[in-house]
Amino acid sequence: MSTVRGTGTVTAFDDPDGIGTLVVAGRVLRFHAAAVADSSRHVEVGAVVRFVERPGHHGVWEADSIEPT
Repeated sequence: MSTVRGTGTVTAFDDPDGIGTLVVAGRVLRFHAAAVADSSRHVEVGAVVRFVERPGHHGVWEADSIEPT
């Protein structure tokens, strides 16, 4: 499995559902709260983060191992 490391900005995060999005180079990637590296399961909208891009369900790329820059 290949992975891509990147830096992006969190554009949305729904605490109750644990689903969020971030933007990197004009692309939108989804992520789940479990992907936040510090186990807090929370990230602020507007935060600049580092992440690993991985193939998710049905071949859709998503962000994982999310941590603040």
